[in-house]
Amino acid sequence: MQFSSLGLTEDMLEAVRIAGYETPSPVQQKAIPCILMGKDLIVQSRTGTGKTASFALPMLQMLQDAIKGNKKVIKALVLAPTRELAMQLERALKTYGRSLTRPLRTISLIGGLNIDLQIRNLHHGSDIAVATPGRLLDLVQRHVVNLSMLNILVIDEVDKMFDLGFSKELEDVLKILPSNRQNLLFSATITDKVNKLAQEFMKNPVLIKIDEDAPTSDLIHQRAIEVNRTNRGPLLRHLIKTEQWPQVLVFVSSVRDADILAAKLMEAGIEARAFHGGLTQAQRIQVLGDFKAKGFKVLVATDIAARGIDIDKLPCVVNYDLPRSPDDYIHRIGRTARAGERGVAISFIGHEGLAHFSLIEKRSHIRLPRESIKGFELTGEVLPQEKGKAPVKGFRMSKKDKARALVLKEGKKS
Repeated sequence: MQFSSLGLTEDMLEAVRIAGYETPSPVQQKAIPCILMGKDLIVQSRTGTGKTASFALPMLQMLQDAIKGNKKVIKALVLAPTRELAMQLERALKTYGRSLTRPLRTISLIGGLNIDLQIRNLHHGSDIAVATPGRLLDLVQRHVVNLSMLNILVIDEVDKMFDLGFSKELEDVLKILPSNRQNLLFSATITDKVNKLAQEFMKNPVLIKIDEDAPTSDLIHQRAIEVNRTNRGPLLRHLIKTEQWPQVLVFVSSVRDADILAAKLMEAGIEARAFHGGLTQAQRIQVLGDFKAKGFKVLVATDIAARGIDIDKLPCVVNYDLPRSPDDYIHRIGRTARAGERGVAISFIGHEGLAHFSLIEKRSHIRLPRESIKGFELTGEVLPQEKGKAPVKGFRMSKKDKARALVLKEGKKS
């Protein structure tokens, strides 16, 4: 199948040629015609399958035909769970839109950046807004966002929205949008929460599932190396030097671990930076930009980088800490082997992670041979886990409840 058979105009076919795409991916083949017909859509598609173009191309084409007004108002809204993904989607839309006969204006509305500048950009008008839910609601409360003529809503990585605790913000956004619109929902997994959300605001959506039985790419060489927890740092340094990867993305489980590991790599003479939610947005943009420009060798990141971050020709991903779920595993390793390139994904497995990684393998439909690197062999035995006391339900407030209580307290003071 060719892109020309999907109903795209010459403007969009030119955008496809400029992007270097030869044939449409499965998700593009199925989604683009449905979107052009104006249907609501639920797409289950894992990372690296070409889903951004699957909604960006038809959306740009449809906005070309939208009614022109004296002042530009937002006609399409794309919601993303993280700032980095939102910025990447904005760049993609601008890239695909370069060949349009009638140029469209795209802006990003994300936290961590100057809100006054975003307000000024909104006053100048925009056809497409790419936003994170929190910043969008902030701008709505300031009465500077005009969504009254919204035609298309795209929610990207909706399962991650729920993982990050944005369900309330997402519901609040949906309440303020005009009811007569086209809805496009993209998710790596279709959970009960995703289904419930779809039932509440979508109209007879078409369901498209891609790669359900083949979640990992054949272009990724996946490796599982057994190593003691205390030996992971030395092993990582050994592999970086012996394998001679030009760049490596290393995933850890916490902000603190990212900072510590990056510092230790620097002490060993390996250029490294930490990338996590503890940085300001300006710092995150700078670090990611420097890494993409190949300004340093190792990016040590929390799962903030697992979804939506497209790093050109990244040769290797290392799971220094194992991810919490099989879905996180797929998204992490999907940072390599993109755009037809090959890549390597390595997971470090200690005694405490053996059972968990077996579960990841089962859910991801893979089975990897266990490796042992000379000088870094897994030693000792699995320590039996002592069963702790059952938690007392309701004894302690959750972090979210504490935050809400603090907000209420501050509100009463003011």
